[in-house]
Amino acid sequence: MSRPELLAPAGDYEKLVTAYAYGADAAYIGIEHYGLRAMAGNFNFDDLARARELAARLDRRLYLTLNAYLDSTECDALSADLVRLQQLDFDAYIVADPGVLALIRRLDPHRCLHLSTQANTTNLEAVRFWQNNGVARVNLARESTLADLQAIRQGCSAELEVFVHGAMCVAHSGRCLLSAAMTGRSANRGACTQPCRWSYSLVEATRPGESFPIEQDGHGTYLLNSRDLCLLEHLPALIDAGIDSLKIEGRMKSIYYVAAVVSVYRAAIDSYMENPQSWRCDPRWQDELDKVSHRPYSSGFLFGRDDANIHAGDSRYRRSYEFVGRVLTVAADGRALVEGRNRFFPGEQIELFGPGLRQAVFTIGTPCNENQEPQSVVQPNARVWLTLPAGAAVGDMLRRAKEG
Repeated sequence: MSRPELLAPAGDYEKLVTAYAYGADAAYIGIEHYGLRAMAGNFNFDDLARARELAARLDRRLYLTLNAYLDSTECDALSADLVRLQQLDFDAYIVADPGVLALIRRLDPHRCLHLSTQANTTNLEAVRFWQNNGVARVNLARESTLADLQAIRQGCSAELEVFVHGAMCVAHSGRCLLSAAMTGRSANRGACTQPCRWSYSLVEATRPGESFPIEQDGHGTYLLNSRDLCLLEHLPALIDAGIDSLKIEGRMKSIYYVAAVVSVYRAAIDSYMENPQSWRCDPRWQDELDKVSHRPYSSGFLFGRDDANIHAGDSRYRRSYEFVGRVLTVAADGRALVEGRNRFFPGEQIELFGPGLRQAVFTIGTPCNENQEPQSVVQPNARVWLTLPAGAAVGDMLRRAKEG
């Protein structure tokens, strides 16, 4: 049994640092125009060089996402960018469009290629096809069942990657035309407006202008909504099936999301690899995942398509905790410089959270700004000095329980 890679999202450099600090073996990042998260921070060429240097220094892997479907006018620009990217020597490019794959094969023939979930790979013959065309790893479609994964693993030598956590799309492998049709912003170009999360009503053809609400609850109806994927308790089945990489979705999520989710899956994978026979899904891990913003969780299609419980019922996120700050510096006297992310006050009870699921609850004392002036409130983006619990370190997060 080989140890699977834990692959984390990084929408910008700060999230990349966080992903590695909290236990990711590898991270995937995007560049403008060619990735499927146009609204994420993304990386320019200077950022990419900095990210590559960080990965090399930490001996971690870094993959560049180039999985948008291009039109004919964009291929020349991509060709020029591929020449510039070559010197950065990414561990792999993530692609979906066969034309993009062909350009890379011609201009950078030795570059390792991973196939995106956007290619909707659902069977062994498709995996063999892509492998014969130079793809080293295939991210299998989220519609794949555990039986599908096992059969594909037994029949090919390509690396296999699956999503284990994060948002799911109502369309097969995220290839949705709804946003493009309704708003002109294409999901297949990274600009999805998520119309599947909107509230809908019924209109009768002979009565234009009259709409009739269909209420699933007091907030309306959400016929197209999906739950979030969470395969935490099923990691042993995926590892035993020979999956090479376990991927977390979320390049547009916060650094707190990246930190918490990566920490949980790091702990769960390590625990199983250390002692598979006595492994159990620690309730603390699920409790930790419940502390990040999420829709109701589901195992997706892993155990079959007919009764897959993927319908969310509403579009609201569960938010039991709020991310309020991040530790920037820890001084010799034990005080820490903290950057506020949400407003918080002296006297509030706060939880410190760090790599390895390290936690400590404490009460906020008197914050002082960088001029050592006492503050009655810490605003978002403000930097203040605080006394934190022993063991606090750079990159730790501060959060508080939400009321109600």
